[in-house]
Amino acid sequence: MITTAKRLDTVEEYYFSSKLREVRQLASEGKPIINMGIGSPDLLPAKAVVDALVLAMQDNNAHQYQSYQGLPELREGMASFYKNNYDVVVNPVNEILPLMGSKEGIMHISLAFLNEGDHVLIPNPGYPTYTSVTNLVGAVPVFYDLKENTNWEPDFEALEKLDLSKVKIMWIGYPHMPTGARGSLELFSKLVAFAKKHKILLINDNPYSFVLNDKPMSLLQVEGAKEVALELNSLSKTYNMAGWRVGMLLGNAKFIDAVLKVKSNMDSGMFFAIQKGATEALKSDSSWFQDINTIYRKRRVLTEELAEKLGCKVYKEGVGLFVWAKLPDGIKSAEKFIDGILYEKSIFITPGTIFGSNGEGYIRFSLCVTEEKVQEAIDRFTT
Repeated sequence: MITTAKRLDTVEEYYFSSKLREVRQLASEGKPIINMGIGSPDLLPAKAVVDALVLAMQDNNAHQYQSYQGLPELREGMASFYKNNYDVVVNPVNEILPLMGSKEGIMHISLAFLNEGDHVLIPNPGYPTYTSVTNLVGAVPVFYDLKENTNWEPDFEALEKLDLSKVKIMWIGYPHMPTGARGSLELFSKLVAFAKKHKILLINDNPYSFVLNDKPMSLLQVEGAKEVALELNSLSKTYNMAGWRVGMLLGNAKFIDAVLKVKSNMDSGMFFAIQKGATEALKSDSSWFQDINTIYRKRRVLTEELAEKLGCKVYKEGVGLFVWAKLPDGIKSAEKFIDGILYEKSIFITPGTIFGSNGEGYIRFSLCVTEEKVQEAIDRFTT
């Protein structure tokens, strides 16, 4: 008998992979599904970005293998993006590594730095991939609490009481997913100091900086952060390019080189034309962010109205691509609650529990839905 690897016993199929099959089945049966669960931008990239991709496909080198480190002009564009938007200086030669999406980066970083049995600090609630990748590489997830009464920020007293002797990596992500908590430079400074004290690699997952957020921040703004920190970023949400799979990892050359050793054994470079399109996107000025945020702001107002119609309390301080809301008192299961809405009203909303135990009692709405569709969802609860 051929058996699967034991590592598969530590993970389950990604929630959205399995749940969306269920949602698609309902749609195929004629149900008028409104999908408010997925953070996949429905808006288009800028025309100049698409034009750059199309033009690049005619280049003589377009269809060959590409550099594992990406085109020089792409890395230079990423460096300029960080200087212009965060006032962070990174060397495009050896402190930036383009990625095929930041999810790839989570795996590559884990393979580069974690040995079997190492411990990893993971936010609860937080992005589920941190946990699944930690398990896949044989490391041990150690969850730290994020709660509404501390504005979804770590409790450093509680962190210091943990056994940190085996901790190798700490994952953070601000603006926070799923809650939308902004974070602050003061918080980043505390986290960098904590990482230095305990010799922990601190990694900030930062794809939501520019969505409904008037104060974009980078962990690398903190003095000395490069000594202990890396930052992941992505063009997916910022430039409506989720399906293009373009991300980046930034930090000191030693850390970047370690990740490159893994990455160069896992793929043969990003498609040339996608890199050219991404380079063009990174040239966008502030008007790009203003225009897309005008749309998202209108959607958020309507989505908050929908949440309140369900009896939920919206986390108003949230930024980013989602609305995080607390369920009415007495609701014991977020998953049962959203399944009831899915089957009775044909609206899919994400239960907070998929992000960790501290997500129980909450649900998350995506803003990747047109105003007309959000209004239709509202109307389904008023007729």
